[in-house]
Amino acid sequence: MSNVAILFSKPAGAGAADDYLGPARVVASRAPGASGVSVELPDGAAVTAQMALAFPYEPALDDVLLVIGKGSAHYVIGVLHGAGRSMLALQGDVEIRAVGGSLTLAGDTGLCLESPELSIATGKLRMVAESIVQKFTHAYQHVREVLSVRAGESHTVVDGSSFSRAKSGVILTEEKMAINGKEIHLG
Repeated sequence: MSNVAILFSKPAGAGAADDYLGPARVVASRAPGASGVSVELPDGAAVTAQMALAFPYEPALDDVLLVIGKGSAHYVIGVLHGAGRSMLALQGDVEIRAVGGSLTLAGDTGLCLESPELSIATGKLRMVAESIVQKFTHAYQHVREVLSVRAGESHTVVDGSSFSRAKSGVILTEEKMAINGKEIHLG
């Protein structure tokens, strides 16, 4: 008497080549809306594999995908080496929160935020950058207490008119000061 039970039996004449689990190289990029991707198995066979990932992924040419197959049915179940695009699109309001910790978003080549409106509410905002470029149609700053700027040099160009108003003011230079205009009104 044996304790072995047969759980799977191959039909007569079926070989191990009908079953596959392993890498496959993308040989044709997937057309938008297509459900499958053309891949090449290590034995050179070209098959169409259905995407069966837990996340949306658009394979790129020469990606190496993890493919499982039985007979003529093949499915992509993983990405081993990919250059394609993953996108997470959710309907309605979405909140991502790190409870009891911090949240980090990082990109090896960049990070882009796009929205018709962006709000940032925080107790402290710290920015560190090698350089910064800002372009606005209108800009408004309201600082309740002190606005302090320290710069190696400062250069301001205003195409139209410029207006400054304060209760008191001082312009102090260690060396020369030049005021140049067609008319200068004091008082």
